[in-house]
Amino acid sequence: MQITTEITSSQIASDNPIHQRLLFAYEAANQYINGSVLEVGCGEGRGLETIASNCKSYTALDKNDALLALLAKKYPTFSFIHTNVPPFENVADNSFDTIVCFQVIEHIQNDNLFVSEIARVLKPGGKAIISTPNIDLTLSRNPWHIREYKPKQLKDLLSKYFSNIEDKGISGNQKVMDYYELNKKSVKNITRWDIFNLQHNLPASILRIPYDILNRFNRNKMMKNDVKLVSDIALSDYFVTNDFTKSFDLFYVCQK
Repeated sequence: MQITTEITSSQIASDNPIHQRLLFAYEAANQYINGSVLEVGCGEGRGLETIASNCKSYTALDKNDALLALLAKKYPTFSFIHTNVPPFENVADNSFDTIVCFQVIEHIQNDNLFVSEIARVLKPGGKAIISTPNIDLTLSRNPWHIREYKPKQLKDLLSKYFSNIEDKGISGNQKVMDYYELNKKSVKNITRWDIFNLQHNLPASILRIPYDILNRFNRNKMMKNDVKLVSDIALSDYFVTNDFTKSFDLFYVCQK
């Protein structure tokens, strides 16, 4: 169910590098998955099977009722709850051994309440794994995001509610970096026409339509110009690193 370029699809060829990057977060989280799992913002269920292989039970919270209905039919033994967060309504304190939340916090207006709710429903000793774009490598303003974080900003927020935090990032090998540099050049060629700096001055609600059109145009153009580079990027081309200067996403593991 592809609505905007913000919803990266595994079915669209030009989305492949980003899809693989987002899927890698689930692979990286596998070593921490234990017991009962809550996923906050499961979307289309990109990494659901990866998580399900290591957990005793799985519950998801998401605002997209249509996607949840599809996932509930596919995974009848799992629990899918339609809700807007935060707060996590009708979720009891100390309920889950593991919480995963990937590419969600950047969409949340009240991020303090959001993180406090994650801490509230996590069992003592449990772990929450959170990923979000690293603003230092973002190429343009994303009007679908309320904000993006620098590494220290996110760690400072998480430190209010968790005393034990592993702060890492998700990066890629030379193939991935080649794609990033080509993308950076392509985006720069588009934004150089923005002489009035509209990408930063327009309200997000107005910017979303031109952003989606140009973003899709850019991805398709890169696919056309270098099909092999775009299509050959795989899960194995990404890795977890301590080097934030080359991290596309922040990847933090927080223990209660």
